[in-house]
Amino acid sequence: MASNSSGGGSDRQRVAQQRLRIIAGHLQRPVDVDSTILAAECKAQGTETHVEEKTVPKRRQETMKWNGWGYSDTKFLFNKKGQAEFTGKRYRLSGMIIPALKEWMEGTFGTNMQHKSPATPILTSGAVQPPTLNEAFVEELTSTGIPFSLDAEDRVFRAHGHCLHEIFALREGKVGRVPDLVVWPNCHNDVVKIVELACKHDVCLIPYGGGTSVSSGLECPPEETRSIVSLDTSQMNRILWIDEKNLTAHMEAGIVGQNLERLLNESGYCTGHEPDSMEFSSLGGWVATRASGMKKNIYGNIEDLVVHVRMVTPQGVIEKSCQGPRMSIGPDIHHFILGSEGTLGVVTEVTMKIRPVPEYRKYGSVVFPNFEQGVACLREVAKQRCAPASIRLMDNEQFKFGHALKPQVSSMFTSFLDGLKTFYITKFKGFDPNCLCVATLLFEGGREKVLQHEKQVYDIAAKFGGLAAGEDNGQRGYMLTFVIAYLRDLGMDYYVIGESFETSVPWDRVLDICRNVKARITRECKDKGVQFAPLSSCRVTQTYDAGACVYFYFAFNYRGLSDPVHVYEEVEHAAREEILANGGSLSHHHGVGKLRKEWMREAVSNVGMGMLKSVKDYVDPNNIFGNRNLL
Repeated sequence: MASNSSGGGSDRQRVAQQRLRIIAGHLQRPVDVDSTILAAECKAQGTETHVEEKTVPKRRQETMKWNGWGYSDTKFLFNKKGQAEFTGKRYRLSGMIIPALKEWMEGTFGTNMQHKSPATPILTSGAVQPPTLNEAFVEELTSTGIPFSLDAEDRVFRAHGHCLHEIFALREGKVGRVPDLVVWPNCHNDVVKIVELACKHDVCLIPYGGGTSVSSGLECPPEETRSIVSLDTSQMNRILWIDEKNLTAHMEAGIVGQNLERLLNESGYCTGHEPDSMEFSSLGGWVATRASGMKKNIYGNIEDLVVHVRMVTPQGVIEKSCQGPRMSIGPDIHHFILGSEGTLGVVTEVTMKIRPVPEYRKYGSVVFPNFEQGVACLREVAKQRCAPASIRLMDNEQFKFGHALKPQVSSMFTSFLDGLKTFYITKFKGFDPNCLCVATLLFEGGREKVLQHEKQVYDIAAKFGGLAAGEDNGQRGYMLTFVIAYLRDLGMDYYVIGESFETSVPWDRVLDICRNVKARITRECKDKGVQFAPLSSCRVTQTYDAGACVYFYFAFNYRGLSDPVHVYEEVEHAAREEILANGGSLSHHHGVGKLRKEWMREAVSNVGMGMLKSVKDYVDPNNIFGNRNLL
């Protein structure tokens, strides 16, 4: 059980001392073994490391929405003049007017600005059930000095991710099963203590990182009768060391993406791992869900970046004995941890590859006559293995959506240039505005190599009818990556619900899966009584030798539906069935959680499920990590 973790720690310490004595024999000066091996331990013990200030507060609801996406001071709204604007000061789009958004919403969804469906502004204490406490656990937890909370707002904030049904319910003030207690460990050793106490008192633990799950992964199982504790890793946010010779860095798993990159940048380095959620998602969450970033073409996915992982389980601590770049020692234990989604334990520390911050960065974009030629171009780029850091292809519906988000220009000259570009593409070159699509590009590296790389990609694009569409469009496309999630809240204010989901698929199935899934969404919405045609769109976001990741977006006006969330879930379920029938994967990087686990057996086979369950039964025989994801 969990008590093995302390014994395992003693064994590792003994082995480490023995090996350091061997190494010391090669040195001219004796080594103080004890002081060496105790470096970089818990913050509470006062050791000095690269300490990160508390950029993620314990009371996240003070800076972030409790029933929507992102920062509390940031949102899309329609002002008194009926113009759309983006509030706050955190993004390049902040404070700007978006003149075309209102017309696009009205034309796409049939929305009426007079018909609003506002969210419940505050959480009422009566909506939250009082905590079910294991008094013996609470008493021993108190004696450790590890901070915890029974506050209703703290508990509700950690009871959900960002699936549509979760946010829709919160907007209506409906709260289901929530954690009974929230605990904030400061370091690995604190997590060991918490897990030991949970095992001793049979308490259910649900790890919580950035809270950006879109797989129902953070929902508390309603059938769970034990006390549920949310283990919030946000205060474990330090870079413990940077190794400039081996180009690796060792971090606590609670650090969020934007802070990790900022701190590494201060030392001249980066990981290059930039998922769309990187502002809020955590390093531990990336590992637990097998995350992917928009610049994976250069830096790799999370499984390519991880060198070493430390995870606390009910059976003890699991980690490899060294940080070699590759090992042939049986099945890779990292692959039991990567994608485990909080079912086996808590990731506490991670060593990752790092690189010097690129000296040069350049954005770009290419417009294609149609989606088919755009996909063919991306396939050729992948075949020649010359993909830039990021290349993403939007279909026509997404192109129009992105165009509706263009901010108001401040100069007549800029407006004239935009009109001239449109005239050149649609009239002179003959591109149909209802068929064309756009790829956004990002190049990184040394200046000379970037320029050579850029020419190679644009030359390939030209063979497929692509026209260079400028740096501004490319840069704006990547800027929108971080603000687009705020639009769902605006949509729900006006009876529009929507969501995105993703898959990976072989190249020869990309066009079929895009066409068939979008058509299935449209057909299902009509059959289920949705009065207005839905938005059904897609984009190709990551490319590989043998296939690509495809994102689907869909949304519809739910006025007239008695249970819009149920209709939405039926449509999404049908879309997932269509994806699987067309040769797509269950998920590329969002994970499985509870939302998609009904398809797990089909995805990995009966034997595969048996293997996963065997690992769970050994590592966590009493289901301490009882979020019921995956299995």
